[in-house]
Amino acid sequence: MSGDETGPVQLVEEYGPEWSPGVFERGTDGPLLILAGVDGSPTAMRASSYAAGLARRQRSRLVFVYVAAPSLWTGMSTGPAVAAQEQLFGELIDDLRTQIRERADEIGVPITFVVRRGDAFVELRDAATELHADMVVVGSSEQAGHRLIGSVASRLVRAGRWPVTVVP
Repeated sequence: MSGDETGPVQLVEEYGPEWSPGVFERGTDGPLLILAGVDGSPTAMRASSYAAGLARRQRSRLVFVYVAAPSLWTGMSTGPAVAAQEQLFGELIDDLRTQIRERADEIGVPITFVVRRGDAFVELRDAATELHADMVVVGSSEQAGHRLIGSVASRLVRAGRWPVTVVP
């Protein structure tokens, strides 16, 4: 990974054609930058497909953000557990990178792939703010406990900074 290991951004890669905003047309001035959170889950993959289609139709830039969020248990342990989790993060990042590269030309929009480390809500919120995202697209949570404490998607909606689309 590139970047400072202590900083939030771990990796940034660019794919697809160079972005240009195109000619302004009344009624078609949609989002210029769409940020989609990806984590390899089925709902996140559907969200990324939705975001890609929207970016293609609106001629927007597309940013996929993966947040490597170490588990609480791994944070309290050392040695093999930490190494195993880092290996899983690396494999998932490689898989996401491959899927993005394979589809970049097909989608036909500029794509940026960003890897950050930390809490998923905090990192997605900060990435959307830093990049001046016009909208955020995420998959709905598949974990039952999130109905009680709130999912990343519901926390992004409550942040109220950008339109958020939650894909089931």
